[in-house]
Amino acid sequence: MSTPWLDRIGSLSGIDDGARTIAGAIPARRIKRGSVIFRAGDEASAFFIVLAGRISVTITGPTGREILLYEVGSGETCVQTTLALLGSRRYEGEATVTEETEAVAIPRAVFDRLMGESTVFRAFVFGSFGRRLTDVIHLLEKVAFVPIESRLAAVLLDRAGNGQRIDATHQDLASAIGSAREVVSRRLDALRDRGIVDLGRGHVTIVNRRAIEAIATGLGDHVTDRRGADA
Repeated sequence: MSTPWLDRIGSLSGIDDGARTIAGAIPARRIKRGSVIFRAGDEASAFFIVLAGRISVTITGPTGREILLYEVGSGETCVQTTLALLGSRRYEGEATVTEETEAVAIPRAVFDRLMGESTVFRAFVFGSFGRRLTDVIHLLEKVAFVPIESRLAAVLLDRAGNGQRIDATHQDLASAIGSAREVVSRRLDALRDRGIVDLGRGHVTIVNRRAIEAIATGLGDHVTDRRGADA
């Protein structure tokens, strides 16, 4: 007998019968947007697999500056949860549901059993862990080496998709690129003054997509700030 949520994840659809029975007994559940899955200092009690929706994982520094580490989408898992479960560590960041999400929470005892008994499940966990870790490394590379204008432009394009409007606050965008809200606000004001974007309460609209694309690839003129360089 097939287990619907397992069959929705390609790398788990061929899981052995014993593990299928164990994992399949755990129901998927819906989580409302805005719900907090874990906070810094919490102990990991379950292994989350996202079936649909999106969860954002952030860390906050001593000054209150927040950085988006990565997002967990359909068929993906959280690298912090894997580290916490395998290394008996507490969470160092916070996970928030940014889109209504359907997920499976595998209790720690069941997770440990599946890791020990199922080669397919173990490969899925470590494969997902590797992909998430790569995302974190790419984030560090961008923060260290990519100009803030290019990072901001790239995020605007990514969130706009094929459209023009991005529903996000300046703080949301700052967290996504590893910067401060005040810095992002100044950069957006400069883009607006150049006729590249339009700003509204809680949203940004791309007016000149070609200019944004040029800035994102580093081919456009950087948006200068006379008050000095920003991070």
